[in-house]
Formats: sequence, C-alpha cells, structure tokens
Amino acid sequence: MSLSKNMKKRLIELIIEKAFKYSKEPVFKLVSGRMSNYYFNCKAVTLHPEGMYLIGNLIFDLIKDMDIKGIGGLTLGADPIASAAAYTSYLKGKPVEAFVVRKTPKSHGTMQWIEGNVKKGDRVVIVDDVITTGKSTIEAINRAKEEGLEIVKVIALIDRQEGGREAVETLGYKLDSIITRDEVLELYRRG
Repeated sequence: MSLSKNMKKRLIELIIEKAFKYSKEPVFKLVSGRMSNYYFNCKAVTLHPEGMYLIGNLIFDLIKDMDIKGIGGLTLGADPIASAAAYTSYLKGKPVEAFVVRKTPKSHGTMQWIEGNVKKGDRVVIVDDVITTGKSTIEAINRAKEEGLEIVKVIALIDRQEGGREAVETLGYKLDSIITRDEVLELYRRG
C-alpha cells in the first residue's frame, strides 16, 4: 500500500474515532436545517496533531504541482486544513500561503474579508472541511472571486455526497475530496 493510501486509511480511522457520530434515527441537525443520521465534527481531527500531519500531506500531494500562491476557505472549518497544508508545503520546499475567508468583514482597520498574504490576481485553492450542499464552500469561492483571486481548484476534506460537489462543479470548478461519506461508512460498518 502506498504512503498516501496508508495516510488516507489512517485519516479515516481518526475521523471514525474522533469526528464521526452515527444514529439509526436522524437526530443530527445540519447547517442546512435538515436532519441526518450521521454527523462529522471535523475540528476534532483537523486540530489534532496526527490529523494535521495526515491532512497536510494528503492535500499537499494534490496541490504540489499547481503553481498556486495560497490555500484557504471559509473560517472556521477551513482554517486548520489550510494551515496544515501551508505548513507541509514549507517543509517540502514548495511554500504556499494559508488564508482565511471571513464570514463578515473585519469591523475595524482595513475591514478586510480575506486575511493572509494573498492579493488580487493570485492563483488559489479553496478548501472546506465537510461539503454537504456546497453552500459554505460556494460562499468562500464567491468571496475569493470578489477579492480578485483566481480559483484553480476546490478541495473538501469530506464529501457527504449530498449534492455539494455537483453544486461547486456547476460553477465551473473541479472539486476533489480527500474522503467520501461512503468510504467512512464502509470502514465504520466493518469496525
């Protein structure tokens, strides 16, 4: 098994251990307001040292040859993912800046929507922790576009496979996911 396959398998195990909740009845309320019988709280993995290591390496493998300036997305879900990828990019000798897309503009000073060392015209990748309908990912895409960034790819840590990928791709962006809901459920059911 390749190193990246091993890393992906270990990341799924961490997600099941720390971030995944399942119930026979739909008891988990999603951002959309819809109820679901499973839920991913990715921060328990994206803020975990081993999780950051795995995520940083897996995402770096997807972006290392892309000639981009930055990686980021809507705060808070995207922040540790972008930071892990940026840190890994530096260690591997191909530094990429992390940036944050705010949900509301900064209320003082420069009143910026985007924090970090990216500027109009820069090529960037948008990341998100979980994509369901695509709403928050698309919000990050739209804000980055309005600020003049050129989006070359979109990456979700977990694709719940509920239309988000299609919504993003309808806008003309390729979406890669590190892990799908089906991959998590398959390992969860085996365990």
